[in-house]
Amino acid sequence: MNNLMNKSMRFKHGFTLLELLVVVAIIGLLAAYVGPKYFGQLGKSEQAVAKSQIEAFSRALGAYRIDTGSYPSSEEGLGALVNRPADSVRAAKWNGPYLEKAAPPDPWGKPYLYTSPGSKGDFDLLSYGKDGQPGGTGDAADVSNH
Repeated sequence: MNNLMNKSMRFKHGFTLLELLVVVAIIGLLAAYVGPKYFGQLGKSEQAVAKSQIEAFSRALGAYRIDTGSYPSSEEGLGALVNRPADSVRAAKWNGPYLEKAAPPDPWGKPYLYTSPGSKGDFDLLSYGKDGQPGGTGDAADVSNH
């Protein structure tokens, strides 16, 4: 009986303060090592999301052009992909919506910039990146369809 009691008492002991401090220190070291690498990837993922969205919008704009014979004007913007054009000739050919819902903002919360005709092609579609200003590098780099 005494032997059974000794075994149960052995399992009731908790961690010592020193053991807890060692575990917390190890977790802190791991976080200090992994954290910067993980957070460094966040900007790259936002750039990738913007590029993917621009590619999807470009495909939808291509379908719009095939159906109506032209790209939406700069004034109509990406809204023309979900709303029938006011122009009766294009409205008759419109087979949309070409997107399930209105175009979302870029990953930084700013609207995508659409112009047609574009300076580098039939249309320009871009995001100015994290800083919202033309140019830039890294997270602040522009993302466009060109």
